[in-house]
Parts: sequence; structure tokens; C-alpha cells
Amino acid sequence: MNIVDLLQQELGDLVDTSAEMLEQARADRSGHRSAGRPLAVVHATTVPDVQATMRIASSTGTPVVVRGAGTGLAGAANAGPGEIVLSTARMTRILEVRPEDLMAVVEPGILNADLNAQLAEYGVWWAPDPASRAISTVGGNIATGAGGLLCAKYGVVRDAVLGVDIVLADGRLMRLGHRTVKGVTGLDLTSLVIGSEGRLGVVVGATLKLRPALEGVPCTIAADFPTVRDAAAASSAVTASGVQPAIMELMDAACLAAVHALLGLPAPASGTAQLTIQTDGPAARDEAERIADVLRNAGGAVVLSEDPAEGDRLLHLRRSMHTAMAALGTTLIEDVAVPRSAMAAMFDEIARIERTYDLSIPTVAHAGDGNLHPNFIFEGEEVPEKVWAAADELFRAAVRLGGTLTGEHGIGVLKSRWLAEELGEDQWELQRRIVEVFDPQGILNPGKVFAGA
Repeated sequence: MNIVDLLQQELGDLVDTSAEMLEQARADRSGHRSAGRPLAVVHATTVPDVQATMRIASSTGTPVVVRGAGTGLAGAANAGPGEIVLSTARMTRILEVRPEDLMAVVEPGILNADLNAQLAEYGVWWAPDPASRAISTVGGNIATGAGGLLCAKYGVVRDAVLGVDIVLADGRLMRLGHRTVKGVTGLDLTSLVIGSEGRLGVVVGATLKLRPALEGVPCTIAADFPTVRDAAAASSAVTASGVQPAIMELMDAACLAAVHALLGLPAPASGTAQLTIQTDGPAARDEAERIADVLRNAGGAVVLSEDPAEGDRLLHLRRSMHTAMAALGTTLIEDVAVPRSAMAAMFDEIARIERTYDLSIPTVAHAGDGNLHPNFIFEGEEVPEKVWAAADELFRAAVRLGGTLTGEHGIGVLKSRWLAEELGEDQWELQRRIVEVFDPQGILNPGKVFAGA
């Protein structure tokens, strides 16, 4: 009996072999597509469904790629020939909400925005806020160690997860972490799983750290600068001032012009870059005024608003960036991070690489934490060699400035060739050996993260 027959015998209609679904599972939003279609997609709805799938995969040595909404940007959840896709997208329940403990237990398939819409009824919220919040799952956020616009003040996914339930490669269920705010029993395996991109196990549940609903009205600032270097330097000055905004986003001139064109707005002056900053909580107005002074002193043309509708409009410009880039062609969205004080230098490096390779590399940044998203635009499905050569220089420049290959998108397949160089041979080998402890057969997401592993 072949593997698909075994899955159908155990899981029935949850096993999908339709051409449309198999084709969809080959790609994510990175532009990467696998070499061919996987064997089947299993639409798990319960933990036992996941366990049954993994037991069959383990007994037959069949590779498994875990997949949520498919919104990734590194090719980490793309499946190919001979592989099973294990989808957790139908596991969408909130199992428990405890406002008195600022805690919730959820299944991995719930969308980030849907989770917060339901938590609002309890007067609490979950802070991770990726740009894809309306379409990305909590499980996917955990698998990639996602960040988002609110990272500057509220941290990333790793700061907002108390524990995870995972199914190992052989089908065993493990509950990692705690329901308590503090807990240092043994090694921190929860943090190890966060950002592991499906290499250690299948996340089937998560205990989340919540925050109470915010008081007061947020204040939003838009500040235009004559160059992106000026905007980057101004954002560093805001950080140095000691005021901590909830959101601090930077769009370079190419991004800003593309967004204005997409939304039918007047074109900004040539070269103009923009910082969009939001403060929240009881001190929002005072903090916004202090930040506005810093920005003016740095040469910015500043607009400050307490009107929530105007704040939404200003942030909508930033949130429209990915759509604006997609309108220009096929987009390879990269994800380097550098120390916040090095952002201006990183924009200098991007400008140098643009000149060297005769490319335009529109770049947006989470300026509050030094995470930049350079965009390479090209025609067709295959990334041109010139773009990879430019990306290679960009990654090396980020590491040279004390930064990293990825701040929130993960390694997947797109960056695996550079991972060992950043980690060093000893750490790369140690991490590979940790993966082997969790998955001795190497059936979970093979070929992702660690090239050749």
C-alpha cells in the first residue's frame, strides 16, 4: 500500500490530492516555488490527526512539510515531490482565555487578526503584529519567530509565548513551557521551537502571554525627510532620546513613491523618505510631542495627529507597501536586521549595491528595531542571477555591520546558503545536531534552514 493510501485509510477525507491544492502547496509569498507537486495535503483538524500523520510518515520515512496559511516569505513551508503537506489551517479554536492571568491557549491555525478580534471581548490582546496579521496564522508566526510593526515597544513572538504543544516526528505529543509568567525548569525548549521553521516538530497549540487593553488615544506622526539617510538618522535619534514609540516605520523614496502611486495620491518630492511613528497609552500625547521635537531638530517636516482615523490613514500607507511592490513586478522581499545605530550605514550599503548592479532596491524598515526589508523587483518567476549576486552583497553587508540575515521572516530555502557563514561552522553543526535529536530520520521539512541537512 502506498503512502497516500495509508493516509486515506487512517484519515479519510482529510487527505486532499486535488491538483489545485497540491499546486498551491508548492509556493508561498516569497516567489519561490518547489520543483514539483507534493504527494498529498492532510487537512488536520485535531491533535490526533497530526499524530496519525506523523506516525505514518515516520514508519515510511516520508518527508513532511507543515503549512499554515502559506504567507511565508522564505520558502520554508513550500512542499515538493515525495513530500506530505500537513496543514494546520483548520485548527482555529481558542481553547482558553484567562484575562486574570493575561493568558490564552489557542490552536495554531487561527489568524493573528482574528485572534485579537476575539480577545478584545475580554479586554486583552496579543502583541505580535506582522504586516500579514490579517492573513497569517499564529502557528506560522511562531514557526518563523515573526515580528511586525509593534516590535519596537512590545517585542516579537518569542516575547509573547509562554509554552507550545508540539507533535514530534514520531507522533509523540509534548507540552513545553509553562502557564506561569516565570518558569526556569530545565532548558527553555519553548524558545528553541519558536523560529525553528518546522524542523523540530509540529506546533499544535500555544499558550500565549497577553496584555491588557490600552488606555487613551494613540498619537500618530508622519515626518518627511529629504533623503533616506536623514530619516534613518532621525529614527536613531528618537531611540537615543529615551522615548519608546509603539511603532516606528521608515519608507525610502522608492517605496513611498510606489505607495502613493498605488493609492492615487500626489507624488512626493523626489528623494523624499518618510518616518511613520505612533505612541500609545496614557502618555501618548506627551511622548508624541517629544518625538516630534526630535524629528524637527533632525530636519523633518512633521505632522502630528490624535485623530484615530487620520492615524489609520497614515499607517495604511505603510501597510500598503507590499501591495505596491507587487504591482511593480515579481518581488523578492528580504529581511536583514542591523543595530539601530547602523541603519543609516545599511542604507548607504543598499545605495552602493543599487549602483553596482544597476538595480532599484526599494526598502522599508521597522526603524524601531533595526529590521530592514529590501525589495528586489524583477520579471518572471525565476530570480535572476544578478539579483542573487546583489542579495549576497546585501546579506554580507548586514552581517559586517553587526547584523543578521533575518529579523523575522526566517531562513527557509532562500537564505540557507548563507546561514553557516553567519553562525560559524561550530554553531552551525551544533544546531544541526539539535535538529537530529528531535527528528532522527530527518523527515520534518528537509532541505529547509540547514542546507544539506
